[in-house]
Amino acid sequence: MNASQILKELSPLGKESYKRTLMKNHGVKEPCYGVAISELQKIRKRIKKDYQLAKDLYDTGNYDAMYLAGLIADDSRMTQADLQHWVEQAYGGGLYGTTVPSVAAGSPHGHAMALRWIESNAPLITAAGWATLSAIVSITPDDQLDLDELRSLLERVEREIHQAPDLPRYQMNQFVIAVGSFVAPLKDIALRHAEAIGPVTADLGNNQCQVFSAPDYIRKVEERGATGKKRKSAKC
Repeated sequence: MNASQILKELSPLGKESYKRTLMKNHGVKEPCYGVAISELQKIRKRIKKDYQLAKDLYDTGNYDAMYLAGLIADDSRMTQADLQHWVEQAYGGGLYGTTVPSVAAGSPHGHAMALRWIESNAPLITAAGWATLSAIVSITPDDQLDLDELRSLLERVEREIHQAPDLPRYQMNQFVIAVGSFVAPLKDIALRHAEAIGPVTADLGNNQCQVFSAPDYIRKVEERGATGKKRKSAKC
């Protein structure tokens, strides 16, 4: 199938009520059909992975197609240029916080791109960088992570989080949670930084998204006996 055929398939699946919610509360722009993620997952199961189709869908600018692109992307084939193009086009909804980070995390270039993105002056790109780092630690075995680098990044978050713009601030808080939850050797260190940071607030728009208490979240994961339990994939 090609991108045009997929768009024709997506169009009748859209729900006007969901589209209004995406556009009003999550910063999504036209073109958008308002297709539920559950419907996109059905298409993902059929297509599985398709590198070129994913790139073509992302370039349509249609929000539903862009989200689907992330689900079917062959992460291992994504180049640095591909990832940079995607992050620059990610404007709202789940694109900069979920789609791009999940694909980057599965790419051999994700780590390098994330470190580049967190230095960006563009808040959405910075946020995508921190989200990518969170995704990476959630799926990568601890013995393959640079623990010293993660310690340094935690220290940086503590120094900078309260001066950061809203969306990067939210993702920096999520990064502390991710390290404390998914990287067992750094749980105590992440918890100490989380407590030193204290309450974090961020304006995430008119939606149900919330900024979690990092110390509380890390402790709840520990209480469930789930500290260090990795995810199979960063995609959702």
